[in-house]
Amino acid sequence: MTKKLWQASLKEKKNSNLFAFENYLTKKFNIKFNKSYKNLLEWSIKNSPEFWSTFWDFSKIKGIKSKKKIRKSNIFYKNLFLPGTKLNFGQNLLSKNNDEKAITFVSENGFREERSWKKLNLNTASVIQFLKQIKIVKGDRVAAYMPNCIETVEAFLATTSIGGIWSSCSPDFGTNGVIERFSQIKPKVLFITDQYFYNGKKINIIERLSEILEQIPSIKNVVVVNYPGNKFVKNNKKFKKLKLFKWTNCINKNPKEIKFKLYDFENELAILYSSGTTGKPKCICHRTGGVLIQHKKEHQLHCDIKEGDNVFYFTTCGWMMWNWLISVLASKASIVLFDGSPIYKSKDLLLKIAEKEKITLLGVSAKYVDTLRKYKPNLKFKFKLQKLKTICSTGSPLSNDGFKYVYKNIKKNVHLASISGGTDIVSCFVLGNLYEPVNLGEIQNKGLALDVDILNDSGYPVKNTKGEFVCKNPFPSMPIKFWKDNNDIKYKDAYFKRFKNIWHHGDYAEVKKTGGFVIYGRSDTTLNPGGVRLGTSEIYSQVEKFNEVKESLVVGQSWDNDIRIILFVVMNKKHSLSENLLNNIKSQIKKNASPRHVPTKIIVVKDIPRTKSGKIVELAVKNIIEGNRIKNKEALANPEVLDYFKNLKELNY
Repeated sequence: MTKKLWQASLKEKKNSNLFAFENYLTKKFNIKFNKSYKNLLEWSIKNSPEFWSTFWDFSKIKGIKSKKKIRKSNIFYKNLFLPGTKLNFGQNLLSKNNDEKAITFVSENGFREERSWKKLNLNTASVIQFLKQIKIVKGDRVAAYMPNCIETVEAFLATTSIGGIWSSCSPDFGTNGVIERFSQIKPKVLFITDQYFYNGKKINIIERLSEILEQIPSIKNVVVVNYPGNKFVKNNKKFKKLKLFKWTNCINKNPKEIKFKLYDFENELAILYSSGTTGKPKCICHRTGGVLIQHKKEHQLHCDIKEGDNVFYFTTCGWMMWNWLISVLASKASIVLFDGSPIYKSKDLLLKIAEKEKITLLGVSAKYVDTLRKYKPNLKFKFKLQKLKTICSTGSPLSNDGFKYVYKNIKKNVHLASISGGTDIVSCFVLGNLYEPVNLGEIQNKGLALDVDILNDSGYPVKNTKGEFVCKNPFPSMPIKFWKDNNDIKYKDAYFKRFKNIWHHGDYAEVKKTGGFVIYGRSDTTLNPGGVRLGTSEIYSQVEKFNEVKESLVVGQSWDNDIRIILFVVMNKKHSLSENLLNNIKSQIKKNASPRHVPTKIIVVKDIPRTKSGKIVELAVKNIIEGNRIKNKEALANPEVLDYFKNLKELNY
């Protein structure tokens, strides 16, 4: 049974960007959509090139748009949208130049600063001048090892404004993780923070610089940025054949006015990295025009972001949601950056910030909602959140209990949009919209102009049945390439190996009769006991109900010519896995998932490995318990945790 949790009022729908866009289409093409998302979606998929061209006009992207809407190719990822179009990404994000607030920075310890649009323009102009002085030109890579602060945004805007290629890692990446990523792309300049803070702990970053420079000789210039609100950490080492600058040296009081040069729609914008643990991180190169138009579509039509809104997403500079957040500036809205632990001194710290900063869109992970639910079960509308219109959740599937918790404890009248996409497309395949209701446990629908579907193993579409998550039509935010991937071998292997000329995203999912989506986890970590395919999220959703369990991870172990399900649990303080609790967990899974989902063994561990963006890493644990080597531990936030899973005696019988 579908359970509706929320629906926008008629007034909210009529005041939305989606309704304005619908009217825009009606006037241009004389088609009536009748405030039906289904009608809009079908039209946008059938007329994909026309959709993107029209949305460019509607959202007033700055640049010179080509009359040609698409250059078709028989190869999926070689289709080019708006070929010949020219624009400047930085110019589009510097969408205002007045004394209004553009960016707010808040650290975990409460330090706060604002940047006006005027000051943002001036500082970006200064950094542009600096980059030109050190001879950075179009196509050069600019690397950042930085926290989520305003200076990072200014360096990014300056890089994109001159056609440079941006790439960033957050300070929680260890030295090896930074070297593994940046050494592949050979940056000429590195922006680095002197220190950062997490959960009250001060961590020195500048002391890592020597090893980074030793391993990445392409870096000839380094800019050291002082962590906001703190004393500068001195660096006493001297480096040969290197120019070292402080951020303050890059900022002029009277910089020259920016003269934006226009670049091709296909010009490289940024390099992001895959977070898998099966080899070196893949360097995914994204295009300027595709990222901008896709982000503006998601912000304006799916999240209803408008001029003057105040948008927050909990992210670091090492996750694609950072890029998504910064692009909000292109819609003349302001952004709020947070750096540090989201539960420092208070489990509801992010909600406090949302209240104080008058946030209109609050972006968090499903894990954060679950943490709140366990530690603050009786929160019950403690914060008024009067300005809050939208809550976005991503990172992993949001459980049914997570959906209920938001509406019962955080805010009743809010658009809860569970969204899913990835670093691969630096955007979303499925997400929210204001025309349709929010149903329990479901992502609302496909993104406009994206022919997303679920295929069975034979490649046929299925409904109300689990299968492989795919996209059947090309779209502008496909990666241009993987860096140094000759003949696109890695690219094709990543997305087009399973189904011919169809983007295979690697999620195990289901589309409901409502049009809503449920994602059950990654395809490569689905469970196959007795040859029956099961999604891991169905087990997690039941285990999460137990307050005694802090978190869990489930894998399939090869055993006796079959697969058996192993559930690892981390216990909350003052709790242990008693025989009674163990039986209750199994009973709950059997009753609410199925008998096949019941784990053969439940094993207590101290912690669970996760990526820098907070996703649990099932495949790494599966490889460890089956004796396989983990090649890319630097993709993990806590690689030492893998040792807990080695040689567990419980797995030998």
